[in-house]
Amino acid sequence: MGGGAGESNVEVLHSGVLDTLGKEITDGRLPTGHVLTLDLLEERFGVSRTVVRESVRVLQSMGLVTSRRRVGITVQPRRSWNVFDPRVIWWRLAGEGREAQLRSLTELRIAVEPLATADAARNASGEVRSRVVELSSMMRAKGEAGELDDFLELDIEFHTALLRTSGNEMFEALADVVAVVLRGRTQLGLMPHQPVPRALDLHERAAHAVANARSEEAEDAMRELLAEVRDAVVPVWGNPPVGK
Repeated sequence: MGGGAGESNVEVLHSGVLDTLGKEITDGRLPTGHVLTLDLLEERFGVSRTVVRESVRVLQSMGLVTSRRRVGITVQPRRSWNVFDPRVIWWRLAGEGREAQLRSLTELRIAVEPLATADAARNASGEVRSRVVELSSMMRAKGEAGELDDFLELDIEFHTALLRTSGNEMFEALADVVAVVLRGRTQLGLMPHQPVPRALDLHERAAHAVANARSEEAEDAMRELLAEVRDAVVPVWGNPPVGK
């Protein structure tokens, strides 16, 4: 039992170090080329070498840093990052690069989700077809009641279902990315207090088109829905992202 508690404490410490460094890198506070050392990180965070090494290992897996003997831990340029990692997305949404990240992610969704929805209309099982209609109805009820937390979970399930039943493994792999975008918009206060009626209508239209295997209508509805999303986030968009 004691060993489990120790592992849990290490995990908590590792998470804190990882989140702090991840945010500082994606924010630019630790710029490209900046060099860190294990000793400095141990001293800064007051944690063990094990915790620091594990945090650095995860940052390496995301492409945010490289670690070499006699050189140290070097912050990498944005082009090296795994920009589809949900943690990288969250750090960018929560930081000073929020506007550029919102632009990138919204444009990705516009490019992918209409086609994924059309594919879902062709490929979804009967169970999924019924479920998306049910979800869209529940979303209307929760949205009109202003119950945003419940609305968010339904919205994530709705979009995840369409991506994962598209039959395209590339689209399916983006389900977690879309989920973190939806969660981020809500938790960072970038959603209206109530979903706009047009968005609720378009969710239902897309759902019914999928349920009835009308692929062109499903694609059009999702494209219109994401155009509404784009218009909603345009006011907070800054300059387009540039490489560091």
